[in-house]
Amino acid sequence: MRSVGAHLYAILLSLWVGGIFLFTFVVTPVIFSSYTRDVAGDIVGKLFPSYFLFSLAVSAFSLVVFVLSYPERYARLFMPSLVLLIAAVVISLYVSVRLHPEIRKVKQEIASFDATAPDDQLRKKFGSLHARSAVLNLILLADGVALLVMSSGLKKL
Repeated sequence: MRSVGAHLYAILLSLWVGGIFLFTFVVTPVIFSSYTRDVAGDIVGKLFPSYFLFSLAVSAFSLVVFVLSYPERYARLFMPSLVLLIAAVVISLYVSVRLHPEIRKVKQEIASFDATAPDDQLRKKFGSLHARSAVLNLILLADGVALLVMSSGLKKL
C-alpha cells in the first residue's frame, strides 16, 4: 500500500504544481492578451470557482494520502511536509470560501474596468484583494514545489 500511496501522492503533487503553473503562467496571460480587460476578466472569473475547487481538492487529497501512506511520524521530512500540506488546505479553503467571494462581490460593483479610472476606490479595493489572492496563489505554488522536492526524500523512508 505504501508504494501505491507514494505514487498517488507524487501524482497529486504533480497535478497541484502543474495545474497552478498552467493556469497562472499560461492560461490567464493568454486570455488577458487576447481579449479586452473586461471580457478577459469575465472569462477568468468563470474559471476561478473550478480552479479554486481544484486547488482545495488536490491539496486536501494530498494531505489524506500523505498521512495514510507515510506512517513514520517522526521521520525527518514528515512534520515539515505535514505543516506545508495543512497550510495549503487552509489557504485554499480561505481563498475558496472567503477571499474569492469578496473579490467577486467587489468586481460586480465595478461596471467596467476598461472605463473605470485606476484610482477609483472600488478598483483600489479590487486591486488589493486581487494582490492578496495572487500572493496566496504563488505561496500555494511554492508550497507544492517544496512538497514535490521533499517527496523524493520521503521515498527513502
